[in-house]
Amino acid sequence: MTATQLPILDGVGDGEGSLQVHLDETTKIDGALVIAVYGKGGIGKSTTSSNLSAAFSRLGKRVLQIGCDPKHDSTFTLTKKMVPTVIDVLESVDFHSEELRPEDFMFEGYNGVQCIEAGGPPAGTGCGGYVTGQTVKLLKEHHLLEDTDVVIFDVLGDVVCGGFAAPLQHAHYCLIVTANDFDSIFAMNRIIAAIQAKSKNYKVRLGGVVANRSKDTNEIDRFNAAVGLKTMAHFQDIDAIRRSRLKKCTIFEMEDSPEVIAAQEQYMLLASRMLDDVVPLPANPLKDREIFDLLGLD
Repeated sequence: MTATQLPILDGVGDGEGSLQVHLDETTKIDGALVIAVYGKGGIGKSTTSSNLSAAFSRLGKRVLQIGCDPKHDSTFTLTKKMVPTVIDVLESVDFHSEELRPEDFMFEGYNGVQCIEAGGPPAGTGCGGYVTGQTVKLLKEHHLLEDTDVVIFDVLGDVVCGGFAAPLQHAHYCLIVTANDFDSIFAMNRIIAAIQAKSKNYKVRLGGVVANRSKDTNEIDRFNAAVGLKTMAHFQDIDAIRRSRLKKCTIFEMEDSPEVIAAQEQYMLLASRMLDDVVPLPANPLKDREIFDLLGLD
């Protein structure tokens, strides 16, 4: 599918001059709380998503995590392996989705969390939004969303096009993972702009910020105050979280220690807040120069 073949939203809403993939009305996710996790590349989105999925499951929720990255490593701490992607599986049956069974593309992970890796088109071709759409369509065809309480989309890197922002068409809330540094916050500002654009046509709203790998949050706090954001959870640079990923497990499977217990409690608190205490945040992004003026050195 080339850019000229992409369905275009008519006129206002998704950004002037933008090419956007329409949300197929038949692929709407009904009933479940849908959360999209975004943030700068390498900031810890997959670790955050997987541990958050685990926390929801420990609260008794039926959870589905969808990895939206060609690396397809979003769910490996939940499943202990790199699972086949939806695109790879579809390709194996020449895109005849009726030939697939749920167990071909959905895998059970820690504490019953259901795991899917959407995958992505070959580098430089296709559209990430199309991949997301095909994944949700497949889930709907097999009625796999009907018994789900929480869906988490773990989305790759910075938002650079409408395709990467496609999960926002399905989400109720977006969580932004950031560190207490300029580059992470700059990426967060772009994500806010994407959510602001999508919110004109879709239900998605900002849910808040997850401060990650950061002892301090002073720069995050300054930015939050300027744009109207709120920090929902704070994870310091905890070695146990890093080691859990190396061990291919969630933080809830690590041997107890004060820092492990503290991290577990923070993830459980984040899950509870997203269920009971989340408030849509009407944040407004800053201009690039304004971020430099706000966070740059004098």
